[in-house]
Amino acid sequence: MILTPFNQQVLSSPSRQKSREYNGSSWLADGRWLSTPYSSSVTLDNERMLLPPLNARQPIYCYYDRTTKRTKDEKDAEKELLLTWRRAWWAKGFRPVILSAAEATSNPSYEQVQKMTASSELRDDLMRWLAWDTVNGGILAEFTVLPAVPRQDPLLLLLQQGEYANLTKWADLDDAFLIGQKNDVRSAIQSVLQREGMDEVKRVTAALSDDTIAVNNTKMPLAYYSSKVIENKYAQIIRKGSKAETLRSLNKLINYHLLVAWQNRFPEGIEVVKPHPQHATAMLAGALKLAKSLSSCPASPMPSTCPPNLPHCFPCVASPMTVSTPSRLRNSPQIYTIGVVPHPWSFALVDNLRESINVTWILDSPRDTWLSAVTLAYLGSGVSSNRRVMRFKELVAGEADSIDSLWLSAEDEVPSDMDWYFGFTLPEKSMDDGKSRSPVPADRLPKEDEEPDRVNGPVASEEEVARERALLDRAKQVVILNKFATNGTKTRTSLEAWNMADTEAWRFTRAFNARRFLERAEWQMEALSKSGIKSSLSAHSQ
Repeated sequence: MILTPFNQQVLSSPSRQKSREYNGSSWLADGRWLSTPYSSSVTLDNERMLLPPLNARQPIYCYYDRTTKRTKDEKDAEKELLLTWRRAWWAKGFRPVILSAAEATSNPSYEQVQKMTASSELRDDLMRWLAWDTVNGGILAEFTVLPAVPRQDPLLLLLQQGEYANLTKWADLDDAFLIGQKNDVRSAIQSVLQREGMDEVKRVTAALSDDTIAVNNTKMPLAYYSSKVIENKYAQIIRKGSKAETLRSLNKLINYHLLVAWQNRFPEGIEVVKPHPQHATAMLAGALKLAKSLSSCPASPMPSTCPPNLPHCFPCVASPMTVSTPSRLRNSPQIYTIGVVPHPWSFALVDNLRESINVTWILDSPRDTWLSAVTLAYLGSGVSSNRRVMRFKELVAGEADSIDSLWLSAEDEVPSDMDWYFGFTLPEKSMDDGKSRSPVPADRLPKEDEEPDRVNGPVASEEEVARERALLDRAKQVVILNKFATNGTKTRTSLEAWNMADTEAWRFTRAFNARRFLERAEWQMEALSKSGIKSSLSAHSQ
């Protein structure tokens, strides 16, 4: 029998509970993940981490009728927009689902719709409602409604609860965004089917009484790219005579706006934390490349524009985002932080420029030096490693802290699905067309009295970086690839025991990222399976 830190008895051994494994990490989802500094005290396994339980993702539906007559180019362009829509909503914690005519035709009321006297526009809209009814209501959106808002936006938090008192539409979104419980959705459909004289009605919401559907007149925080909005604000993307080109331009504009909305959340820029900066250049290479991509300004059909829901934004062409590599972690909501967590073995070799280490060297070295350095600025000195590792776990996986930071392991490549993590296509290169740009606002310029700690730190030569990279590659052989009991792995085990907090931080970070990737991969495979499409895991980032 196992006792928790609160003396609560655990009736079954965690080793026999359901755990998951992926990419060399194993974990157990358990509410006690912050009750103890070290997962092994609960899992009884040094390798298996305790992670917070996954939050249920609220479905958000979009109806797309593949049977409607379109050219191949138009279908391809719409698929790109649907991908952008799905990616954006997934990044905000939802489960985006594309509904089709299959859901509509399987609805018990489908035959009634076919027999009713109504306009073709109303019949088409009823198909959307039938599909929504088939999946029991919830959230129904057009793919032109995007969440260009922070993940903690009050509306998103409300939508995540999944409980809606009334069938509701928003006045400034037409009927492109609807919420409602299944009984309300079904009642609305039946009320339309029972009405006479529907020849001139084109939308379901236009046929509903005020008692059936509520109209929310508050300003909608989501970005809505309606035909009217495009004509008034973004007419430059319209390509007369080519709907497909217009849709592709719209998709580029939306991706650009999603990036701008994200960048505007962090006016003080991106910081790639570089504790012990003397020999950390190679270790941070992937994270720094990611940061520079996030701070870039990609090609856009209208680069000086803002999302429709953020008319006073700072477009990235006028307000470039800064990237720095300070040695300390500031943990400010004005900054986006990217951290790279090394295994103690990798850190020991690279930081000390050593080809190998032995037990004598370990016993003469200080403990948990990486975690102490990275948390020193906001936890101070004299704090136990136990407290540091628990606070670090909150930074990685806590609902509040994890929104402003991303933590990666030094031995792994940057995950291939960062587009899904951030919710937009990451720029491969910045815009560079030779045009002059608007001046950078004064509040976005680096301050002259910037503390030395915030600059990029020592500049390593190419020879130094090459040596660091070689040592990091050498460390990987012991840390990840070598599964057999060798002298290297035995010494590694001793080093892990000497640096328990650093080791816990590394394993927790790897397990959290492995689960995040696996969650999305399994969801996508399930979606593809339901649609009758077969794919491989190699296509997960598509």
